[in-house]
Amino acid sequence: MARPNYIELPAPDIEAAKLFYGTAFGWQLTDFGPTYSATTTGDVDIGLQGDANDAPRAPLVVIEVDDLEAALAAVEAAGGAVVRPIFSFPGGRRFQFLDPNGNELAVHTPA
Repeated sequence: MARPNYIELPAPDIEAAKLFYGTAFGWQLTDFGPTYSATTTGDVDIGLQGDANDAPRAPLVVIEVDDLEAALAAVEAAGGAVVRPIFSFPGGRRFQFLDPNGNELAVHTPA
């Protein structure tokens, strides 16, 4: 079953973002290197991307699927434009695409 389970936010000032979300909402964030931090509740988690080269332009909704290659084929067949091909990261593998309205989303399978 495909479902949104992650939202990634651009965070050029990662320390300020961590302080804000921790203070405002009590979120506990885990660092995954110097430029990335995330909640790890296992529900809908939030990631803060501090690396300007990897940060999305806007909040990035991430959809979890069982079969990444099948999802990629389905996105392309439906008219989605892949903007970042399948790549690996510490939590699994994913790709990013634009929908017909130009919204960027990602699809991933966990490690």
